[in-house]
Amino acid sequence: MRKTLFVAMQYLLPKHLITALVFRLARIRHTSTKNWLISRFVKAFDVDLGDVARTVPDDFVDFNDFFTRELAEGARPIDNDPKHLVSPVDGKVSQLGAISNGTIIQAKGFDYTVEELLAVDLDTANAFTSFATIYLAPFNYHRVHMPVDGRLTAAHYVPGDLFSVNETTAERVPRLFARNERLNLHFETSDGLFFVSMVGALNVGSITTPWTGEIRPRTGSLVETITLEPRDVMKGDLLGWFNMGSTVIILGRDLDWASAAGSNVRMGEKLATLST
Repeated sequence: MRKTLFVAMQYLLPKHLITALVFRLARIRHTSTKNWLISRFVKAFDVDLGDVARTVPDDFVDFNDFFTRELAEGARPIDNDPKHLVSPVDGKVSQLGAISNGTIIQAKGFDYTVEELLAVDLDTANAFTSFATIYLAPFNYHRVHMPVDGRLTAAHYVPGDLFSVNETTAERVPRLFARNERLNLHFETSDGLFFVSMVGALNVGSITTPWTGEIRPRTGSLVETITLEPRDVMKGDLLGWFNMGSTVIILGRDLDWASAAGSNVRMGEKLATLST
């Protein structure tokens, strides 16, 4: 009953307004306030501070600075085997496996199409046969890294809703990841086309990448093609970060998964073996 009410309320709440308020709260720089916010968050979510590069909370200018924190050098070693695809994030694998008839599993009883997620033409959607969905909990490291060597060729911002993306909502909101806002990054690799989607959610004040800057949630229905120069991106390189937490979805071809749904993963460790 509580889970059903939690989801039902999200249909009624002004999610963009709430997210805008959280955006401002997370950027308060008053020393006592931001230290209190950080300390309460660390305690509430049992955040592991052992691999944080800076002193908590004093070395962070605001809560968002802490939430998007960098880790100490060497905290996430990258599996350098060229045949291995690594996890782009710390998180929990919600679902992964084969894409059947262009359809991706969201949760038991729910699915959505590759074409809906990518918001591009069907020819491109048909290039993908494997997927993984990784959920980032509040306590996780929230930076996103490249899973495999490749060349960034395109980026699209897809406006949408801001439902929470935790397990409860994924099991109850149809087409959740295809209806939420997201930043889609397209790559060419030696294994074919590869795709990373950074999915927004309730309280995700914005998504940032080194090439697009900060992208804040906005309403509307038009997909925005982001102008950028194609560039090589190596395995482990930074792709961006969530200003508050969310989900990453990756798509590839004929990937042999080393993990399973429900397993916890850390950025840089082997997630799959490439087909070539």
